[in-house]
Amino acid sequence: MNAGSLVVDTISIAVDGRRLIADLSFRVDAGEALSIMGPSGAGKSALLSFIGGHLDPVFRASGRVWLDDCEVTHLSAERRGIGVLFQDDLLFPHLSVGGNVAFGLTAAVRGREARRTAVAQALDEAGLGGFQDRDPATLSGGQRARVALMRSLAATPKALLLDEPFSKLDLDLRREFRRFVFDTARRRGLPVVLVTHDPADAEAAGGALARIG
Repeated sequence: MNAGSLVVDTISIAVDGRRLIADLSFRVDAGEALSIMGPSGAGKSALLSFIGGHLDPVFRASGRVWLDDCEVTHLSAERRGIGVLFQDDLLFPHLSVGGNVAFGLTAAVRGREARRTAVAQALDEAGLGGFQDRDPATLSGGQRARVALMRSLAATPKALLLDEPFSKLDLDLRREFRRFVFDTARRRGLPVVLVTHDPADAEAAGGALARIG
């Protein structure tokens, strides 16, 4: 195993007696990305859910997941240190922009001032400086997507899973947000796994490509 890498070892996933994925293995090193493509129903999102530790029990799955040289297969999602970005931004409507980002902060960031500083730095990195007190409903789709990413990264994950997070953005915003996501992940040295239907997403990720289904 490589420190800083995400390793998937012989994962199989089935539902209702139908096998979706059989003995899939791969490794994604720090700062690199793997794109996974396949038709709807092929098990792409289920694969990410298994890696992240939140697979619906309706699925039957086997295999092992290693992160940063440690096996995390039997850890809860909260203890795995894996961030996830979904197709929908899933921002909390009752929290401000800053409150949404702060929700992702770890307990290691203690004290109101330290947490507010961490949120401000995250929003500055996302090009949203001064947005702490904004209502998420006032943001554009691209801005909401950036807030969702920074909330995920606030938890200082060791890997990042992307479940078609670009698909609901228009073409220009899609290009811009893709670039921001992959540049940020590389800068932080995060292994990234992306599932997508769009070859342009895989091209932007700049790493290996795997097809399932």
